[in-house]
Amino acid sequence: MTGLAAEADWPREILDRDYSARASVSAEVFEAEMRNYRSQSEAVQNVASHLDVVYDARSSQTIDIYGAGTEPRPVFVFIHGGYWRMLSKHDSAFMAAMLAKHGITTAVVDYRLAPEVDLAEIVREVRAAIGFLWRNGSGFGIDPGRIFVGGSSAGGHLTGAVLSGGWHSAFDVPEDVIKGGMPISGLFHLAPISRSFVQDWIRLDDQSVMQLSPAENLPHAGCPIVTAYAAGEPDGFKRQSAEYHRLWREAGFPSTMMEIDNRNHFDVVLDLADDQTALSKALLRLINGDL
Repeated sequence: MTGLAAEADWPREILDRDYSARASVSAEVFEAEMRNYRSQSEAVQNVASHLDVVYDARSSQTIDIYGAGTEPRPVFVFIHGGYWRMLSKHDSAFMAAMLAKHGITTAVVDYRLAPEVDLAEIVREVRAAIGFLWRNGSGFGIDPGRIFVGGSSAGGHLTGAVLSGGWHSAFDVPEDVIKGGMPISGLFHLAPISRSFVQDWIRLDDQSVMQLSPAENLPHAGCPIVTAYAAGEPDGFKRQSAEYHRLWREAGFPSTMMEIDNRNHFDVVLDLADDQTALSKALLRLINGDL
């Protein structure tokens, strides 16, 4: 059990403060960044290759693929955040043009949101997307041997769920299906989340906390990851990233931790749209095997 699990015993008011990303910025800043997600994603439609590809017949959920080439390319699978209850793939493609310029395909995943479905189903859907790309990616110009995954906030948790061990055989994928990960501002232990305001819609029991917390389900063999967060994050997100980085390295796996200056919980991920930012440079090094 990790140190993050002990946070479940902290007072509710502290957990609510430390895990309220929205309270860390003004309403005007929050609304502006939500608009930026959508507008910058709409601006990269010129590199769209395959839209609304159904990856899971059970849920009818889809992915959008950008920047496919004539030869198989590595793919960065991006999983959006929104505390598992908001946003979509339409807000989440802003890195696609930058990556296409460097010969990398982007696949942006949609999943059903809470409380329509529970977190176990959300995790299943995201893992199904990885399985689909591994089995079918070559038909979309993707090299299934070079799948990388990243996401922000709740998407960072879902990135961790894909990096976790124990799920691969059920989806008929190899344990090393993911070659690298970039969880940004992620949530890796759900115990404190289940005692905070987020429980109002995520409704986790103790068993779900253990089964769905990446910090409790490390793989047997881990790929290189970049664990990143913004300097302006609430403290809970900082602790989560630091602990996951520690656990990953303690298990003998490569992890680079980055604190991004002059960014908040919401705008840090937009750095992926510009290949001159520290975050994008780290992602490119990860995908090119230089980390």
